[in-house]
Amino acid sequence: MWLFSRKGPSGFSASSTAEEVTQGIDGTGLTAIVTGASSGIGTETARVLALRGVHVIMAVRNMAAGKDVREAIVKEIPSAKVDAMELDVSSLASVRKFASEYNSQGRPLNILMYNSFGAYGQSKLANILHAKELAKHLKEDGVNITANSLHPGSIVTNLFRYNGILRGFCNTVGKLVLKNIPQGAATTCYVALHPQVQGVSGEYFSDSNIYKPNSQGQNMELAKKLWDFSMNLVK
Repeated sequence: MWLFSRKGPSGFSASSTAEEVTQGIDGTGLTAIVTGASSGIGTETARVLALRGVHVIMAVRNMAAGKDVREAIVKEIPSAKVDAMELDVSSLASVRKFASEYNSQGRPLNILMYNSFGAYGQSKLANILHAKELAKHLKEDGVNITANSLHPGSIVTNLFRYNGILRGFCNTVGKLVLKNIPQGAATTCYVALHPQVQGVSGEYFSDSNIYKPNSQGQNMELAKKLWDFSMNLVK
C-alpha cells in the first residue's frame, strides 16, 4: 500500500477516504445535488455529505433504488437530510423537468456534483474542459461560483465486477493499486466541502489534490469548441 501512502500538499493521499477528508467539517445549512447517487461512489458521496450535515438531494434515474439508498442513509444517520428526485442526465427533457421542479420548491443550491458515465476517456476529458470553460465564464460574469473537475481513481468494485478473471486479479494485486468506494468518493467530498478548495475554480483534482491534466485537458481552444457545441445542443 506504499503507493497510497504518499500524501500531497493537501495532506491527503489516494488511500484517504471520504470520511477522512471531511473530518471535522460542518456542512449544516448547505444543500447539494448529487447525480448517480443510487450506487457506488454516488451513494458514498451522498452518505458522507449527509453525515457532515449537508441537505442532500439525490438525483437518480431509478427512484426505487434511490429510495432504498435514502432509507439506508437515514437508518445509519437519523439526523440526515436526504431526498430523492428523478433525473435521467441522458435526457434533456428530464434535465429540464428536474430543474423546473427543483426551482419550484424554492430550495437553495450550494453544491452540484455531477457523476458522469459513458465513454470513459472522452467523458473525462469533456468534464475537465467543460469545468475550465465554465469557470472562465463565471469569473467573467463576476459570479461567486466555482467549477472544478476531478478523477475519483480506478475503483475495483465498479470496473471489474463483471469479469471473473479480472475480478480474481483485483482481489489480489488490484487491492494494492485500485481504490475501494470510500476512497473513490474522497476527492468528490474533498472538493465539495474542504476549506482548502474555497475560491478555487477551473482546476482538476485527483487523490484529493490539485493535479495537472495532460495537454488536451489544458487546451482552452478545445474547451471553447466544446462549450459552443454544448450551448447549441441545449439552445
